[in-house]
Amino acid sequence: FRPAAEKQAKINVTLEKIAEVEGVAGLANAVASELADFIGIKSVSRGIKVQFNDEKIVVDAIINVSYGSNVIEVAKAVQEKVMSLVQFTTGIDKTVVNVHVAGIAFDK
Repeated sequence: FRPAAEKQAKINVTLEKIAEVEGVAGLANAVASELADFIGIKSVSRGIKVQFNDEKIVVDAIINVSYGSNVIEVAKAVQEKVMSLVQFTTGIDKTVVNVHVAGIAFDK
Protein backbone atom coordinates (compact mmCIF):
# COMPACT_ATOMS: atom_id res chain seq x y z
CA PHE A 1 0.00 0.00 0.00
CA ARG A 2 1.73 3.13 -1.25
CA PRO A 3 -0.19 6.23 -2.26
CA ALA A 4 1.17 8.30 -5.10
CA ALA A 5 3.75 10.94 -4.20
CA GLU A 6 1.22 13.55 -5.26
CA LYS A 7 -1.27 12.31 -2.63
CA GLN A 8 1.42 12.40 0.07
CA ALA A 9 2.32 15.97 -0.92
CA LYS A 10 -1.36 16.93 -0.67
CA ILE A 11 -1.53 15.41 2.81
CA ASN A 12 1.53 17.37 3.96
CA VAL A 13 0.21 20.67 2.59
CA THR A 14 -3.25 20.00 4.00
CA LEU A 15 -1.86 19.17 7.42
CA GLU A 16 -0.21 22.57 7.65
CA LYS A 17 -3.75 23.83 8.26
CA ILE A 18 -3.53 22.47 11.82
CA ALA A 19 -1.86 25.74 12.74
CA GLU A 20 -5.35 27.24 12.26
CA VAL A 21 -6.68 25.31 15.27
CA GLU A 22 -7.34 27.67 18.17
CA GLY A 23 -4.57 27.37 20.75
CA VAL A 24 -1.94 26.07 18.32
CA ALA A 25 1.00 28.47 18.23
CA GLY A 26 2.48 26.60 15.28
CA LEU A 27 4.18 23.46 14.17
CA ALA A 28 7.40 22.73 16.00
CA ASN A 29 10.67 22.77 14.03
CA ALA A 30 14.02 22.87 15.81
CA VAL A 31 12.71 21.49 19.06
CA ALA A 32 10.63 18.99 17.12
CA SER A 33 13.65 17.17 15.77
CA GLU A 34 15.04 16.67 19.28
CA LEU A 35 11.63 15.59 20.61
CA ALA A 36 11.11 13.33 17.62
CA ASP A 37 14.46 11.63 18.19
CA PHE A 38 13.61 11.18 21.87
CA ILE A 39 10.25 9.50 21.15
CA GLY A 40 11.59 7.52 18.19
CA ILE A 41 10.17 9.40 15.20
CA LYS A 42 12.60 9.78 12.31
CA SER A 43 12.81 12.60 9.76
CA VAL A 44 10.17 15.03 10.94
CA SER A 45 9.56 17.81 8.44
CA ARG A 46 7.90 21.01 9.68
CA GLY A 47 6.52 19.19 12.71
CA ILE A 48 4.60 16.62 10.67
CA LYS A 49 5.43 13.02 9.80
CA VAL A 50 3.16 10.89 7.63
CA GLN A 51 3.62 7.13 7.35
CA PHE A 52 1.68 4.61 5.32
CA ASN A 53 1.50 1.23 7.11
CA ASP A 54 -0.67 -1.79 6.32
CA GLU A 55 -3.45 0.11 4.56
CA LYS A 56 -3.59 2.82 7.21
CA ILE A 57 -2.09 6.25 7.57
CA VAL A 58 -0.18 7.21 10.71
CA VAL A 59 0.38 10.92 11.31
CA ASP A 60 2.61 12.39 13.99
CA ALA A 61 2.08 16.12 14.53
CA ILE A 62 4.45 17.99 16.81
CA ILE A 63 3.00 21.34 17.88
CA ASN A 64 3.56 24.27 20.17
CA VAL A 65 0.56 25.37 22.21
CA SER A 66 -0.24 28.99 23.03
CA TYR A 67 0.21 29.99 26.66
CA GLY A 68 -3.08 29.91 28.55
CA SER A 69 -4.67 27.31 26.27
CA ASN A 70 -5.86 23.97 27.59
CA VAL A 71 -3.21 21.58 26.23
CA ILE A 72 -5.49 18.53 26.26
CA GLU A 73 -8.30 20.34 24.44
CA VAL A 74 -5.91 21.77 21.84
CA ALA A 75 -4.28 18.37 21.23
CA LYS A 76 -7.70 16.72 20.87
CA ALA A 77 -8.86 19.44 18.43
CA VAL A 78 -5.69 18.97 16.37
CA GLN A 79 -6.17 15.21 16.38
CA GLU A 80 -9.77 15.55 15.14
CA LYS A 81 -8.84 18.12 12.46
CA VAL A 82 -5.93 16.06 11.16
CA MET A 83 -8.05 12.92 11.06
CA SER A 84 -10.80 14.63 9.07
CA LEU A 85 -8.32 16.34 6.70
CA VAL A 86 -6.49 13.08 5.96
CA GLN A 87 -9.71 11.16 5.45
CA PHE A 88 -11.08 13.90 3.16
CA THR A 89 -7.83 14.17 1.16
CA THR A 90 -7.19 10.43 0.74
CA GLY A 91 -10.54 8.74 1.22
CA ILE A 92 -8.82 6.35 3.66
CA ASP A 93 -10.74 5.86 6.91
CA LYS A 94 -7.98 4.02 8.77
CA THR A 95 -6.06 6.96 10.19
CA VAL A 96 -4.04 7.12 13.41
CA VAL A 97 -3.11 10.59 14.63
CA ASN A 98 -0.55 11.15 17.36
CA VAL A 99 -0.21 14.72 18.66
CA HIS A 100 2.97 15.61 20.52
CA VAL A 101 3.28 18.93 22.33
CA ALA A 102 6.85 20.21 22.05
CA GLY A 103 6.30 23.30 24.15
CA ILE A 104 4.29 26.31 25.20
CA ALA A 105 4.59 29.57 23.23
CA PHE A 106 4.36 32.80 25.18
CA ASP A 107 3.08 36.04 23.63
CA LYS A 108 5.81 38.48 22.71
